Amino acid sequence: MRILLVEDNRRMSESLRMTLEEDGYAVDTAYDGLDGEEMGLISSYDIIILDIMLPGKDGLEVCRELRDRRVSTPILMLTARDALDDRVQGLDSGADDYLVKPFEVDELRARIRALLRRESSSKSGSLQVADLILDPATHTVRRGDQPIELTAKEFSLLEYLMRHPNHLVTREMAEEHLWSYDHVIASNVVDVYIRRLRGKIDDPSEVKLFETMRGAGYRLRVPEEK
Repeated sequence: MRILLVEDNRRMSESLRMTLEEDGYAVDTAYDGLDGEEMGLISSYDIIILDIMLPGKDGLEVCRELRDRRVSTPILMLTARDALDDRVQGLDSGADDYLVKPFEVDELRARIRALLRRESSSKSGSLQVADLILDPATHTVRRGDQPIELTAKEFSLLEYLMRHPNHLVTREMAEEHLWSYDHVIASNVVDVYIRRLRGKIDDPSEVKLFETMRGAGYRLRVPEEK
């Protein structure tokens, strides 16, 4: 999952970026409203975390502009002020949720997961395709009764596929959602991670979930019920 973090406090931004990247998210950062708005308009993100108090253009204006330009990405607004009027303005400008500073990182994680659930066909905490179950909250994966150990990036790719079951995911789509702007990746990196996931998830099972769409990409196939 790819996140845009727009926060002018560079120390806080760097701390949040490192934390979210450790969780497996790809994170792009902007430090003022103008850059944040431009990045939100030209790139595809799963979540935008947007501070209200920003130089250049405040977060409320940025949020309104993104919504006016038909950007539907979930927006989590950060504010140092807990006044009711600020929260109302944030939600009325098009934000989906807000978080008052200072906040605990675990609460930020929970709110991100909640926003991702709103965009997913699955409204429960976990994702399931056949007997494959992924829980974003506990960062665990199992197939049937068998737990599966994944790296952070393997987990992120699997989560992305499971949020779009039966849909084609091209290599370009996977790269865009799993790696930030400043990350240089090899041309076959998605193929490498798919092979790793197949080895851990499909190889031990009779029912295969990963499907290669030759010349196009991959999809996680929901088996037809017999």
